Amino acid sequence: MSTVLEYPATELAATDYHAFNVAVWDKLSADPAIAALDFRIETDRHGQMIMSPPPAPSHGSRQSEISYRLRSIIDHGRVVSECPVSTSEGVKAIDVAWCSTAFWERFKTQSCFLECPEISVEICSPSNTRSELEEKKRLYFAAGAREVWFCERDGSMRFFLAPESEPVTGSALVPEFPSQIP
Repeated sequence: MSTVLEYPATELAATDYHAFNVAVWDKLSADPAIAALDFRIETDRHGQMIMSPPPAPSHGSRQSEISYRLRSIIDHGRVVSECPVSTSEGVKAIDVAWCSTAFWERFKTQSCFLECPEISVEICSPSNTRSELEEKKRLYFAAGAREVWFCERDGSMRFFLAPESEPVTGSALVPEFPSQIP
């Protein structure tokens, strides 16, 4: 599907990618036919939809477990699943995100966050390539994430504190977070 916006709105892509991404996301979100699809939706920098197959039950279980543990450990802020965030490469849906109360207050009424929450977690699926995950990590840090976590297919956690860094043994923001999710 090509960009769902028409001229002059399409010109926003060249001048203000956040405004373009939000306009595309709002239009996609309002379309009942798209809402009925059994696919995960993201967009690319041209406003085109990227559809991924629905995740396996193990993906949802880990998403729930990570969300639960974050809420149990941190008594402030918000945990958001399938969190849409505007990046330079379109709208990406973070599997699990944690944001501070201040961040939440700034963006809670938005259909799509214009910055990445402080913690962005990707749960690795069989359909994810390493290059896709590395690109998301780069995009999330560029959009303001302080940490990016990967939950590997075996449940092990990898914590990144910078886009080009090697994983560290734990989170700096949530040091009590476990290194393994069942």
